[in-house]
This record gives sequence, structure tokens and C-alpha cells, in this order.
Amino acid sequence: MEPQPDPLLDSSADSDEPAFSWMSDSTSSDADSKGPSKNVDTAGSESVQQPESRADRKAAEAAVEPAAEPNAQPFSEPLPTSALQVRPPQEEVERRNAQRESAANAKPLAPRVMQVLLAVFYPVILLVLAVRAVTSPLFLWTEYNRPGFPGDGYGFSTDDRMTYGSYTVDYLSNWSGPRYLGELVNRSGDKLFKDGEVSHMADVKLVILSTFGAGALLVLFSIIAIAYLRRRSTGGVRRGLFAGSILTLVIILGLGALAVLGWQQFFTEFHRIFFASGSWTFALEDTLIRLFPGQFWIDAGIVIAGLVLLTALVTLILTWPTRRRRGLTADEPAPAPAEAT
Repeated sequence: MEPQPDPLLDSSADSDEPAFSWMSDSTSSDADSKGPSKNVDTAGSESVQQPESRADRKAAEAAVEPAAEPNAQPFSEPLPTSALQVRPPQEEVERRNAQRESAANAKPLAPRVMQVLLAVFYPVILLVLAVRAVTSPLFLWTEYNRPGFPGDGYGFSTDDRMTYGSYTVDYLSNWSGPRYLGELVNRSGDKLFKDGEVSHMADVKLVILSTFGAGALLVLFSIIAIAYLRRRSTGGVRRGLFAGSILTLVIILGLGALAVLGWQQFFTEFHRIFFASGSWTFALEDTLIRLFPGQFWIDAGIVIAGLVLLTALVTLILTWPTRRRRGLTADEPAPAPAEAT
């Protein structure tokens, strides 16, 4: 392979002007620093050379601009958000602030509803539980064996009463039909209960089972309300039970006053609410009267009222809104009640 010949470099046409400005001599640099220089083009006209630095360019632009008028106002475009800078009237500002404050202080509706339901359900649940405690063989045994309880003038011993009475109480809470009592016989082989007594006990059973079923539903709803309030409202459970205990005391004291003022009238009106007229009256020699005399119902009413009253008082004490339970310190004042607007 033959070697390539070296390229020919002809420098006869090159000018003496340096390739870069920093290669020029000091004379040209001084001329550049004093101001813009003039170049002559091929046509013989002069052109102004642009300054190199930013400050020089600013000075050159200011020199060519016409003098501004002394009273001329600077032109400015209106801002698109200039309407937002207009302040509304003071009344409108106060109204909006009041609405924001009211919205911030307003409590959600659902926790309030749950608190009200819990307060309403509580006395009913206590009454149902107290009735369930009375309709039990334990209360029956306590009554038949307590001193001063009237005996049976027609031949039932305490053991007979306990046996026959237990069948009657068990019938109220089981799922047996009227034959459960209708086929019972006494020692002589005769039917223990008459047809009218069996029919009345079937009505009583319907009322009792309906009451227990309603109480179970209310207990379930109350558990749901308590679980909801524990998650969504601090102190909601306490406030609901506190209001429920107060409502319970009002109800039980009112019913107790009516019973004390006229027990017979109270007992009669109570039966008229749930049973048909004439279906719940029996002779003194009938089995139901011999097993459950009037003193039995007086004692049952006292026990029911006492259990409900005691439970409501304990709940009231445990949920009383003390400063510690409300989360207040010893020196912190209690919040003033909101004024109605």
C-alpha cells in the first residue's frame, strides 16, 4: 500500500486578525472598554458594534429610549384574581365565621342517636331482667319458705306448692303447649288446673315470651350501640347509661308511687293492659290463687322495683360526670352550656 502525500497548506490568503478577542493587543481592549466601536462594512457604511457585557447593553438601550414623561403612570395589566382582594362587608364576614364555628363545634348526629337509644333501652332491659329473676324457681322457693308467707287453707303443703308452682313457672319459659299444665293431676287424681286457669297461663306465657324476646333484641341493639359509641364518641357510653339510669329512676319511682297509693287498683289496671276482661279472675279455691296469693305478687313487685332501683343507682354513681371522667383537670373550668340561638 502506497503512502499518502501530505496535504498542501496555503497560508497566503490568511489575515492578520486574531482568531479570538483575548488574543488582541491592549490597545484594542482599551478601545472596547470605552464604549461601542464602529466597524466599516464593504459598502462604506458604519455599524455600531454591540457591547459585550450585560451592563453595557443596558446602558446602550437606555440611551436610545425616549425620555419618559414625568407624570406618566406605569401601565399594568389587571390581575385575574384582583376580585379576591375586595373584602366583603363586616356583617358577611361575621356570618361566615359564625357558620364555620358552628360547623366545627357541631357533633355528628349518629352518636347522639345511639346515646338516646341506649338511654331509652336501658330501663326496659332492667325491667325485663328483673321480671326474669322473679319468674324462677329460686324466687319461688324463697317465697314459700320465708317467714310470714301465708299458708294454703285448702291443704297444699309447702312441698306441694313448690312442686306445682315449679311446673307453672317452668311452663312460662319453655316451648310446651297448654297440655303441659292441662294434664297435671293432684294427689287425688283430679286435674290440677281448670281450663280457665290453663287458658290464662297460656296468655301469660305469650306476654312473658314476647317480653323476653323484646328484651333480648334490646340487649343486642344496646351492645351494638355501645360498640359504636366506644369507637366514634369519647364518653358516649357513659353519657348514654347516665341518662338511662336517670330515666329508670323516674319510671320506677313513678310506678312505685302508684303501687303504694293503691295496690289493688294498680294490679287491676296492669292486668287490663295485657289480658281480656274476666280471663284473669279466679276463686280463692282455684289452684292459681292457692299457689300465688296476693302477697306473692306484692313481694314480686317489691323485688322487681328493688332490683331495678339498685341497679339504676349503681349505674348512676359509676357514670356520674365527674371532672376526671370528663377529662378536666382540677384547675380547668367546666365548659359553659351553649346558648340557644
